[in-house]
Amino acid sequence: MNTSLQQQFSLTRAPIAIGFLDTVPEGISAWRGGEVPAGCSFWSAAWNGESFYTVPADHLNCAVGAYTHGIAIPEDRGNVLMDTVGFMVGSGYLKMEEVPGIPVLPKAPAFVAYAPVESATFTPDVVLIAAKPASAMLLYEAAVRAGAGDALTQTLGRPGCAVLPLAMKTANSALSFGCKGNRTFTGLRDEELYLAIPGAKWPALVAAATEIAGANATMEAHYKAHQAAFPKPV
Repeated sequence: MNTSLQQQFSLTRAPIAIGFLDTVPEGISAWRGGEVPAGCSFWSAAWNGESFYTVPADHLNCAVGAYTHGIAIPEDRGNVLMDTVGFMVGSGYLKMEEVPGIPVLPKAPAFVAYAPVESATFTPDVVLIAAKPASAMLLYEAAVRAGAGDALTQTLGRPGCAVLPLAMKTANSALSFGCKGNRTFTGLRDEELYLAIPGAKWPALVAAATEIAGANATMEAHYKAHQAAFPKPV
């Protein structure tokens, strides 16, 4: 069903499930791919079909990503978070007053699980989709129909990974434009953005998606017929 969703909405990658867990998820193994530059790198592995879980120590190479996940930086790593934020501020990338507004998980997870959503063996807290704006429009309309979104959309800039706690804390879908680090570490295409869906509402979104796609196809035909009644702009 989700594979057809990927095809129906022309997604370049299948939606992935992400779970913030207190216990080891059943049916999948720990991450064995070595150190990564940032926690969002794990998104790419799940997009490539891998299912696995991580522990907080796997997320320490990106201080900002660890912060959004509620993961404390060990003392032996020094003041790396403030050093990173200081560098961002000093380079003109970030203003210090923006930091308190960044969504953060309420507590550090013991384990973070990742998998393609159609094969996930755990209950996802968030389903993450990379999509072009036209597809994100349709999927967000499906989210609204499914009770997983509002007319006023939650949209996040940097950091890209903060869209996960945002969707979780509000129990509503959220858009993220990604950020320079996220796009570097995940390979997100220039023409794509993220849509994060609360995991509990994912089945209802999938159920609404075909209806929304059909309705939009009907409206597109209507709009084209309406457009054809007018002279083309010179």
